[in-house]
Amino acid sequence: MLKIGIVGGTGYTGVELLRLLAGHPQAELRAITSRADAGTPVSQMFPSLRGYVDLAFTHPDEAALDQCDVVFFATPNGIAMQQTRALLDAGVRVIDLAADFRIKDITVWEKWYGMPHACPDLVAEAVYGLPEVNRAQIGQARLVANPGCYPTAVQLGFIPLLEAGLIEDGSLIADAKSGVSGAGRKAEIHTLFAEASDNFKAYGVAGHRHLPEIKQGLANVIGKPVGLTFVPHLTPTIRGIHATLYGRLKKDADLQTLFEQRYANEAFVDVLPAGSLPETRSVRGSNLCRIAVHRPQGGDTVVVLSVIDNLVKGAAGQAVQNMNIMFGLAESTGLNVVPLLP
Repeated sequence: MLKIGIVGGTGYTGVELLRLLAGHPQAELRAITSRADAGTPVSQMFPSLRGYVDLAFTHPDEAALDQCDVVFFATPNGIAMQQTRALLDAGVRVIDLAADFRIKDITVWEKWYGMPHACPDLVAEAVYGLPEVNRAQIGQARLVANPGCYPTAVQLGFIPLLEAGLIEDGSLIADAKSGVSGAGRKAEIHTLFAEASDNFKAYGVAGHRHLPEIKQGLANVIGKPVGLTFVPHLTPTIRGIHATLYGRLKKDADLQTLFEQRYANEAFVDVLPAGSLPETRSVRGSNLCRIAVHRPQGGDTVVVLSVIDNLVKGAAGQAVQNMNIMFGLAESTGLNVVPLLP
C-alpha cells in the first residue's frame, strides 16, 4: 500500500483527490492538511466522503508528511515550492497540482505568477506530468508537475497534428471554455451564482498564465517555438472544459486515422468516430479526454474538439494517473470511473 499525504485538501481539487484515492486499492491516506480547518473531520466538510475517509484535517506543522511515499500538493501557486525540497530529501515523491514546477524558464514563470521562485534547481528536475507524452520520464521521477486543465485539453488535441507536421505551427488557435470550478473553491464575485449563471464570457484575452505552459509543451513536441492564440471563456456550468482548436493544414492526410493511431494505446484518450461532437457531460467525473477531428467543407482548416473534466483529467485524476506510473502500478488503477449522466 502507498502511504499518501495531501497538502491543501479543502479545495475542489483536494476533495476530488480524496474521492479518487478513497477508492484506490493501493492507496492509504495518511494525512490531509489544512491550516484553517485543522481538527475538522473530512466527512464533516465533505459529506460525500462519509464512510470513505475517516481522517480529520491536520495542521501542516503536525502532519508526518515525511513518512509518506508520495505527497500531493493541491494548494495555491507558490506553496509547493516552499516545502518540496525537504520532502524529496526525506525520500518522498511529490506531485504538484499547482503551477510551481510546470514552466522551465524561471523568468517566464515569475512574470506570469508574480513572485520569485524558491527553488529553480528543482524546476529543472521536475517532469511535466502529461502521460501521453512523458510516460517514461514520469516513471523515474521524484517530482512531477501535474499539467493545468486548459493545457491538458489543448495539448492532447494539437499533438498528433504537430507530431505529423501537418499544420502550420505559427498560427494555432485555441478557443477554450471552462466551468466555474476551474476558479477554485473560494469566494469571488465572478463565480457567484448570480454572476456566472445564465452568462457566458471570455477572460484573459490579453494573456492567461496557462498560455506559456501550453506553448512550452507544444514546442517540446516539435523542437521549436509555436505561435498560439489562446482565449479562455467562463461558462455557467460546474465542471468541464471544451477546447475548440484550429490549425491550417499544410498537406492532405487521413486525420481520423492519424488521431486513432496516435492514441490507440492510451487508456484515457478516446478518439470519437468521424463527425462526432464531444460534450463535456460525456466525461463528467472521469479521467477521460474525448476528441473529435473535423475538416469543415474539406478546406485547409482542421478543427479539433477536445473535452475533459477539469477536476479529473485536468487535475486530480491525472495526478493519480501519474502516481500510478511513478510506482509501477497499472495506469488505470483507481481511475476506471464511468462518467456521470445526466
